[in-house]
Amino acid sequence: MKREKLIKQAAETEHWDVIIAGGGATGLGVAVDAATRGYKTLLLEADDFSKGTSSRSTKLVHGGVRYLEQGDIPLVLEALRERGLMHQNAPHLVHHLSFFIPRYQWWEGPFFGIGLKVYDALAGKLNLSPSRLVSREETIARIPNIEQESLLGGVEYFDGQFDDSRLAVTLAQTAVHHGACVLNYTRVTGITKKNGLTKGVEFTDVESGKKYSVSGSVVINATGIFADSVRLMDDPKAAKAVQPSQGVHLVFDRSFLQGDSAIMVPHTDDGRVLFVIPWHGKVLVGTTDTAMENPEIEPRAMKDEIGFILRNAARYLARDPKEEDILSVFAGQRPLVRPPGKDGGATKAISRNHEVLVSDSGLVTIVGGKWTTYRKMAEDTVDQAATLGGLEDRPCVTTNLQLHGWRSPNAPALPQGLDVYGSDADKVQALIKEDPALAELLHPKLPYMLAAVVWGARHEQARTLEDILSRRTRALILDARAAMEAAPAAAKLLAHELGHDKEWAEDQVKQFTQLAEGYLN
Repeated sequence: MKREKLIKQAAETEHWDVIIAGGGATGLGVAVDAATRGYKTLLLEADDFSKGTSSRSTKLVHGGVRYLEQGDIPLVLEALRERGLMHQNAPHLVHHLSFFIPRYQWWEGPFFGIGLKVYDALAGKLNLSPSRLVSREETIARIPNIEQESLLGGVEYFDGQFDDSRLAVTLAQTAVHHGACVLNYTRVTGITKKNGLTKGVEFTDVESGKKYSVSGSVVINATGIFADSVRLMDDPKAAKAVQPSQGVHLVFDRSFLQGDSAIMVPHTDDGRVLFVIPWHGKVLVGTTDTAMENPEIEPRAMKDEIGFILRNAARYLARDPKEEDILSVFAGQRPLVRPPGKDGGATKAISRNHEVLVSDSGLVTIVGGKWTTYRKMAEDTVDQAATLGGLEDRPCVTTNLQLHGWRSPNAPALPQGLDVYGSDADKVQALIKEDPALAELLHPKLPYMLAAVVWGARHEQARTLEDILSRRTRALILDARAAMEAAPAAAKLLAHELGHDKEWAEDQVKQFTQLAEGYLN
């Protein structure tokens, strides 16, 4: 996935079947779907792949227990099916995870027990494992630091967990493998038209400043929370289609959640659920659901959101987490479909369904949805776009498509830090064999080796220090202070790989440090 080669391909191709704006979960999913159908596909991402919402999720692949409680059965059915397919198609990144709902009232056993049996039934053959009631003794054994006062037991159920930005890179690699041209740091600046109909886009290569104009049979707007800005390029009178909703997560040391199971907190102050999850050797707690007026690529957690998470998590943990225990705070904004006539207000009740919109000029926009349903969102979008663009009718083939790096779930486990590469792990290890110094850890508190910097630059289109420390590895999210301390060594190695000088490396460290300070409480 060499960026220089792909830029040349984008500039020299006379006409594309499908042009996609946006390189998050949705856009990358669309690129994989379109490319595997045999359509000539170009994807343009203004920043880095999954820079926004798609790298800031709760890291869950799930049907949505709370959507079941809300009665949104179609969404739960769709998500549970897609959960099973994600595990099937990317087992190196998507794993089963046990969840416990602690029981402190007698009625919680039958209430949650029956509900989760319905959840199991809706999953059908793709169910991960049946839910069950668990005794007080087993609950404590599985989660030793659960709040034990008045604890009666628990309900155990299973959902999926993944690494979101690593899956985004995997989708980009998969799309390129199937012939797509996929580029980061290429900002769409305009929609080109002929006789009032959309016929392509203008974009700027952010790195070089060069401007390009490309034509295509159909243009797809998959820019998530920024979808309305692209819609306004097409039609200055376009109504808002997106309601940004902010979700905040806190990261703690692993000692706050002993054992390998997660906790699902069923009732919080605002009526939504909260998760306490083991992830990459740390503990992730979230999320909030706050309506935001404007979309932001780098949103910041508000004090009351941090307080909300700390307060509700403390009710279920024997050791109450404090502000000083936070290793990192990250926030993201969901691109929820704005209900007609709605302007702001609570967002927890807004559906997580997706919608495909088509403007008068033929611009296709996909909004809403969530990571779990990215594949189905892409299928629906390409179906609509192919018809609109007059493309040859070809069936979707992603249902059973093994993604880049696919590795049998029965294969021997890989060392921590290499597992996210799947079948590419052997190639990363070959790099280390050539240069043993690359086996050195980025930081003692992080599970990543220096080899991740070299691999990210050579094969994953990483262009900045932030790309490496935030998304090719998850250093920034796992421990912001450790990531800042690792920055100089990573920047020096990245500069060497990309052909930059010492001044570039120093500037990257300065920029990254400024960014990372926003992840500290």
